[in-house]
Amino acid sequence: SSPHLVQVRERIRINGQPISKDLFNKYFWLVYNRLEETKDLVHTSMPAYFRFLTIMAFHVFLQEKVDLAVVEVGIGGAFDCTNIIRAPVVCGVSSLGIDHTSILGDTLEKIAWQKGGIFKPGVPAFTVSQPERPLEVLRERAQERKCPLYLCPELDEFEEGCQVLELGLAGAHQRSNAALALQLARMWLQRRGCQGLGKLKEVPRSTELTGRPVPLAPAFRPTDAMIQGLRDTEWLGRTQVLSHGPVTWYLDGAHTTSSIQACVRWFRQAALNQDKLHDGSEVRVLLFNATGDRDTAALLKLLLPCHFDYAVFCPNFTEVSVASSVDQQNFNVTLENALTRCLENQRTWTRLLEEKGGQDPWLPAPLR
Repeated sequence: SSPHLVQVRERIRINGQPISKDLFNKYFWLVYNRLEETKDLVHTSMPAYFRFLTIMAFHVFLQEKVDLAVVEVGIGGAFDCTNIIRAPVVCGVSSLGIDHTSILGDTLEKIAWQKGGIFKPGVPAFTVSQPERPLEVLRERAQERKCPLYLCPELDEFEEGCQVLELGLAGAHQRSNAALALQLARMWLQRRGCQGLGKLKEVPRSTELTGRPVPLAPAFRPTDAMIQGLRDTEWLGRTQVLSHGPVTWYLDGAHTTSSIQACVRWFRQAALNQDKLHDGSEVRVLLFNATGDRDTAALLKLLLPCHFDYAVFCPNFTEVSVASSVDQQNFNVTLENALTRCLENQRTWTRLLEEKGGQDPWLPAPLR
């Protein structure tokens, strides 16, 4: 998976845990030296950062003899280096969003085309509810590649006749992710010949999504292990509430318009559920950082309903680190460029507040 939150080892996990420093060190140098020894003398460049880590991850999984590897694409799918896997057991496409537009295209249709690049002949694929035209693009890509594509029913369908499924990850948007995870898990278990997966429940024709070009997959009763898996799932840095003394941190990695909207819905509900001080001493501070070519003005505009008292714009450079780790540093961007971006974001935020009729409390009061 990518990106990592604190340490690069998070990207390569076995049984949910990042591989140890010793294992990472061992396999890093083994792969690096082998590539160095065998590289083309004419084209002497080594694989770029993400590609190297992808090669290394595959090597780790093979050497450690994992039963199942869940591989998240880096960017897109069609031309992503993880797409070297030619015969996966099953593929999944989650909710589409506008991101990495310089590489994937500036519309959901173009992005859907890229995502559909992971489809393989004869390999079943699942997706969740998407806007009509992008879903048609996914269907067309599936037809091109002779890939059976199915639409996941809503999580409500899996709860019918049984208990409400409890999710370890907060936010209403995680329900579609959970439905997709259930379908992918069941398909893998079926291929392994596992028994006792619960009886398939046929979906009545009346519940099929009218006008949708992709058939609806049947829902089923989740097993006890699936129910526990959904309940115990955690992903640090995503809709995470972290209390530290008098300060409560609300952490999320949202970076597209759709994910920011989901983040705002989660934050407003989560903040509402917290015990609030009633003496007026509660202060809401936005700590914001964005990288790449993202439209930060569009993202910041969506955060206005959270009613922050202050906003702080920071780069993702670690000047002082107790662990002396450089895992979080981006050496493709200079500190000067990052700080310039922060200043631009601060100006954008101030402009948005003024347009809304508010005033950034950190700015000097206008002269009267």
